[in-house]
Amino acid sequence: MMHLPIVDFTSPTAPQDFCKSLHETGFGVLKNHPLDQNLVQGIYDEWLAFFQSDAKNKYAQDPVKFDGYFSPKVSETAKNHTKKDVKEFFHIYPWGRYPTEVSDAARRYYALGSHLATTLLQWVDDNSPPEVKARYSMPLSRMLEGSDHTLLRVLHYPPLTGQEEPGAVRAAAHGDINLLTILPAATEPGLQVLGKDDAWHDVPCDFGLLIVNIGDMLEEASGHYFPSTVHRVLNPTGEAAQKPRISLPLFLHPVRDVVLSERYTVGSYFDERMRELRGSY
Repeated sequence: MMHLPIVDFTSPTAPQDFCKSLHETGFGVLKNHPLDQNLVQGIYDEWLAFFQSDAKNKYAQDPVKFDGYFSPKVSETAKNHTKKDVKEFFHIYPWGRYPTEVSDAARRYYALGSHLATTLLQWVDDNSPPEVKARYSMPLSRMLEGSDHTLLRVLHYPPLTGQEEPGAVRAAAHGDINLLTILPAATEPGLQVLGKDDAWHDVPCDFGLLIVNIGDMLEEASGHYFPSTVHRVLNPTGEAAQKPRISLPLFLHPVRDVVLSERYTVGSYFDERMRELRGSY
């Protein structure tokens, strides 16, 4: 049975405990972290109202820049899957469009999350074994300096109607492309991670927890010491199926010319993955 320990951010052993969990499971779960829960709750509330309005359609996604609103019709299809996920979302970049219908809370969260990311990547750097650390082309926290590719995605999984395509789920099993993903516990459960035992395990979702998972770029840079673990979001059943779910992943993307490994820069790796996913949008 896979165990995802909850690490106290304020503990003197937090960096070591967090990195041990990342190494063993690809996930780290933090409590008492510095991201303000009231800010997160406010974002959940106002963006749910935004997704329930017609205003979202004014910001239809830019097929080149990938900012703006992605409707369920252009939602993602996970790699090796054929059904689109049952979700809609908005992509927030520092340079991208931002709805006038909501406050600047999500932008403030972007800045706070990016700042926290520097600390977490420093923890990973400090707690990588010497032979792993020797692989990094530069300190991990520096890989994000000057990057405007880090993406805040505001996700809305609407209540299920029973009319969903057979086999379609809120988010099919997938790995993330980026360096690290930072995710406050969503408004509803459903997130699961695939363990080394090939079984699915629920990720703790108590409000106030922060979930961090390894992306493919860090797996590549660390020579697979830190695994990019496959995860999914299940469809709820019973009364829970009537509830929407809002989620707020921050995907940390380094500058494109950062060297990940002998095989890849960030840019070449990202472009290869995008070609694989091109049918998804």
